[in-house]
Amino acid sequence: MDVSAPTAEQAYLVERSAVELSGLIHRREVSCVDVMGAHLAQIERYNPELNAIVALRDPEVLLAEARERDEELAAGRSRGWMHGFPHAVKDLAAAKGLPHTNGSRIFAGRVAEADDVPVARIRAAGAILIGKTNTPEFGLGSQSYNEVWGTTANPWDTSRTAGGSSGGGAAALAARMVPVADGSDNMGSLRNPPAFNHVVGLRPSWGRVPEPGFVPYGSVNGPMGRTTADVARLLSTMAGPDAGAPLSLDDDPATFTAALERDFAGTRIAWVGDWDGYLATEPGVLALCESALATFERLGCVVEPELPAYAPEEIWRSYLAWRAWGNLRHADLYDDPATRALMKPELVWEIEYGLRLSARDLAQAAAARDGWYAALADLLERYDYVVAPSAQVFPFDKAVHWPEEIDGRRMDTYHRWMETVVPWTMSTHPVAAVPAGFDARGLPTGLQLVGRRHDDRGVLQLAHAYEGASPVMDGSLPPLLTRAIPA
Repeated sequence: MDVSAPTAEQAYLVERSAVELSGLIHRREVSCVDVMGAHLAQIERYNPELNAIVALRDPEVLLAEARERDEELAAGRSRGWMHGFPHAVKDLAAAKGLPHTNGSRIFAGRVAEADDVPVARIRAAGAILIGKTNTPEFGLGSQSYNEVWGTTANPWDTSRTAGGSSGGGAAALAARMVPVADGSDNMGSLRNPPAFNHVVGLRPSWGRVPEPGFVPYGSVNGPMGRTTADVARLLSTMAGPDAGAPLSLDDDPATFTAALERDFAGTRIAWVGDWDGYLATEPGVLALCESALATFERLGCVVEPELPAYAPEEIWRSYLAWRAWGNLRHADLYDDPATRALMKPELVWEIEYGLRLSARDLAQAAAARDGWYAALADLLERYDYVVAPSAQVFPFDKAVHWPEEIDGRRMDTYHRWMETVVPWTMSTHPVAAVPAGFDARGLPTGLQLVGRRHDDRGVLQLAHAYEGASPVMDGSLPPLLTRAIPA
């Protein structure tokens, strides 16, 4: 792709952190029109190759809305810290007036009639919704491709995947096309894409961002950003109780707007790695993650290899049941041969697995989850945090749906290659995802920072401290962007 370089002003604006950008807008040092124009230019320049943002709204309409935001500021009114921000919503979430396809041909023509709660909060904070970000069909699989919008590429190597299911948002962040991004996470969708795109994510505690229903199946909504402070600020917008979410937490989300600085001297960290060889990992992933542990030691932390006293295969078996049970919400679509024919094989697999489950199977899965939670609680009595790899492979060919083999070991399901994220999904603990660095090919990977029950702020503080001390979190641009910018 032959693209012209951005102007100096455009480059300056898209390079700002979200917190910095908010300050510039509210001090009226830059206009909302300038901010929108710079990001739209970035999208025009790089999105054709990345396909991260889909269903982009008319740029002229977006610029008109940005002018309205400027007029509001001139009149002394701000809608919130995201006033005038361009924001693209993950296509698993409903945003009024925008396509809501779930990446599925079944819903290819669907337009949302109302906002989901987190989206409504982002809109109320002043963001201008510019479109959606790409995701795999129904969010299944950590590879963002579907037959509605196509495949999302990775800005660090456009021949490779951006991960998923929040791959579109993570790639858009890395390419500086949006200041922050929302996402959701069941099996690492706010952890694997940040690892693959060298950005920051947070899987919040269950209930931190309101989720409907009485059963914590696995999926939560949460934030991504290029800095931990940006992630914390977006969390403060998305979080907070909601009367329609019975398990939502009552904590005041304003706590996430406070400064994140903290002394971590003496903090004890358990490194689980590949669970003593249980997890298959691509050569180089584990070594790169282990090299990043030195950053915690520079902060004064004590890092030790330590595993919870629980069999990981039991966690995996119980997760399969919980995940399939949750996916039975699509069973009506499966029952209709016409819509079943439009489903990706992985969704059919999930539903058929779920239909074979008995009440006893679910009871056993619930008991196993209780046992795992108790084992992790015991570990977190002795350690302050747990650290683990965010992915078992580096970003792979975007034409490949999922890795069938890792280092000579066959994967027996379409998602076994992401098992490293499963224990923390099942425990409902908060998990930050931070970059660990790059291999010799320039491909990124990352770390999961697991905190104690409901200690989302503590996890963000550790991520922030790591960011400040890490030699790899230096704001470097992906090759896609640097090759278009003259020296």
